[in-house]
Amino acid sequence: MASKKNYILAIESSCDDTSAAVLCNTKVLSNVVATQEIHKQYGGVVPELASRAHQQNIVPVVHQALAKANIDKKQLSAIAFTRGPGLMGSLLVGTSFAKSLALGLTIPLIEVNHMEAHILAHFIEEEDMRAPEFPFLAMTISGGHTQIVRVNNYFDMEVLGETLDDAVGEAFDKSAKLMGLPYPGGPLVDKYAKEGNPKAFPFPKPKVDGLNFSFSGLKTSILYFLQRETKKNSDFVSENIKDICASVQHTILEILMDKLKLAVNQTGIKQIAIGGGVAANSGIRSRLKEAEKTMGWTTYIPKFSYCTDNAGMIGIVGYLKFLEGKFTDQKVAAKARYTIGS
Repeated sequence: MASKKNYILAIESSCDDTSAAVLCNTKVLSNVVATQEIHKQYGGVVPELASRAHQQNIVPVVHQALAKANIDKKQLSAIAFTRGPGLMGSLLVGTSFAKSLALGLTIPLIEVNHMEAHILAHFIEEEDMRAPEFPFLAMTISGGHTQIVRVNNYFDMEVLGETLDDAVGEAFDKSAKLMGLPYPGGPLVDKYAKEGNPKAFPFPKPKVDGLNFSFSGLKTSILYFLQRETKKNSDFVSENIKDICASVQHTILEILMDKLKLAVNQTGIKQIAIGGGVAANSGIRSRLKEAEKTMGWTTYIPKFSYCTDNAGMIGIVGYLKFLEGKFTDQKVAAKARYTIGS
């Protein structure tokens, strides 16, 4: 099956982006994403509004993906979809649509774990992207997850460490919100951090055993710091926004890099891949590139378009499962909590 052209339609609807992609084997022919702007006015994703927007977007997004790929739906070999983890209402829209379309076309249905997809996005065949060799360490960093995973094969993954409370993306966004920055604030923190002094305001790093993470204490320390300084000077944040962002980002990156170094020391694996929305952060990309020179690591960083939630990464997992005949049936249900390897 690998030698012939297999067309996979992929659907991603785990949070607030509706996405559809068409892959021909390992190549992405189209990768359409409809972003929901409505959540900005609420300062975060509202689940009910997200699921309604998915219902409005999914048909035109799939139609656009097929049109851009110049593929008729009758040419599809299988349909892959995000089963979880994510917001249940959002997942239900994508799952129901994928099941119905696969049933109507009488083609295989393939369920995909969203977090595995962030990792396996590295195997998309594209210019300026190279795939890691097994085994490698993957750090998945997003608004909902922070994990270090040992990847032995496409479908043999072991979570070595994960956050005990908040995810790193949430730490970025909540810190930004405390500074009065609009949602999503993570990219704005990154933007301002480039022009600030990362050592201007030291924040404590949480002490967590092993390879697990914790970010709730850091968020609290940032809150208290801002409250204390704004009492002295009401314009403190606006006058120091670049240095505050640089200091917050520096602390978060130090936490991530410390855990990665520990994981390398424990496993002896020096191939490091990142994935998830926070993988688009310029600071973590820069630190990983430095580690290639200072630590002797080989690092793999996906294109920006494959960091945030997108159906292209769902499609590559769908193709790899298609080759192995890993199909699911019409009884499959969305799964809000869906751990790697389950």
